[in-house]
Amino acid sequence: MINYIYDNNVIQLAVRNDEELSKLLGSVTIANGGVLLNIHFSPRRIVKFLKASKYAQRVGAGAPVYLSAVLEYLAAKVLKLAGNAARGNKKNRIVPRHIQLAVRNDEELSKLLGSVTIANGGVLPNIHQTLLPKKVGKGKGDIGSASQDF
Repeated sequence: MINYIYDNNVIQLAVRNDEELSKLLGSVTIANGGVLLNIHFSPRRIVKFLKASKYAQRVGAGAPVYLSAVLEYLAAKVLKLAGNAARGNKKNRIVPRHIQLAVRNDEELSKLLGSVTIANGGVLPNIHQTLLPKKVGKGKGDIGSASQDF
């Protein structure tokens, strides 16, 4: 459990790996037992979207901060994996294909975004086992073996 302080509101966010989250979210300062974050996704803008979409009559003070931290974590994770996929393909620019490969090769992101279609993402490379060539190796009973019974 991590306490986030944003505009004098303390938000508790349960994450699995505190160090990874703090690396991904940017500049971190310890303050009063909590973590003061530089959040790039604006909680004020998220409040505006939550109020405009009428999910509920009222929006709590902590909900947009929590949601912005989660969105930033997910965006950073997807961009990190997509950057690795682009680097693996010897490219300098991330294209939708790299995002597709990153999301589908990660177990948690694939589960979260299972029903999402990424435009121009393509498909995962997959060759069925029956279509692969059979391995030819030396084994018992080859014609040239010396231990044949007549």
